[in-house]
Amino acid sequence: MARGYAAFGASPAGHWFVRNISRRLDPFLLRVSGGRLSTIAVYPVLTLTARGARSGAPRSAPLVYFTEGDQVVLMASNYGGNRHPAWCHNVRAHPEVTLSANGEEGRYIGRETTGEERERLWELAKQMARNYGQYEQMTAGREIPVFVFTPVG
Repeated sequence: MARGYAAFGASPAGHWFVRNISRRLDPFLLRVSGGRLSTIAVYPVLTLTARGARSGAPRSAPLVYFTEGDQVVLMASNYGGNRHPAWCHNVRAHPEVTLSANGEEGRYIGRETTGEERERLWELAKQMARNYGQYEQMTAGREIPVFVFTPVG
C-alpha cells in the first residue's frame, strides 16, 4: 500500500492532491489525532510551529521529515514551487521552534545547511521520497533549502 501511495504522490494527480488538499487537511488531522494521522501517512509528518518572520505570531505547517540521531531534518520544497515556503523565512528569522509528532512535542533550534552537509541530506531526502527529485526539477532553478533542528536543552 505504501508503494502505491508513494507512486500516486509522484503522479500529476497526486501532486495536485498534496498541494491543494493535503496541506489544508493535514493540520486538522494532525491536531485532532495528536500527530498520528495524516493524508500522507506513508511518510513521517510533523507539525512545525515557528513565529512569523514579521508578525511574530505563531505559524504552523505540517511537513515530511526524517531524523538523523537526535536531529530532525526538514526540506523547504514548497511542493516544487519557485519560491521558498513561508515557514523557511520564519525559521530563518526566528530559529527556535516547536516540533510536534506522534503525540510528542519539543523545542528545537533550526539552522539551514550548506555545502556538503546539505547535499548529503538532500540525497537522503530523495531516497526517502522520490517526490523531492521531481520537486527539484520543478523549482525553476531554486535550490531547495534543507534545515536541521536540534533539541533545546
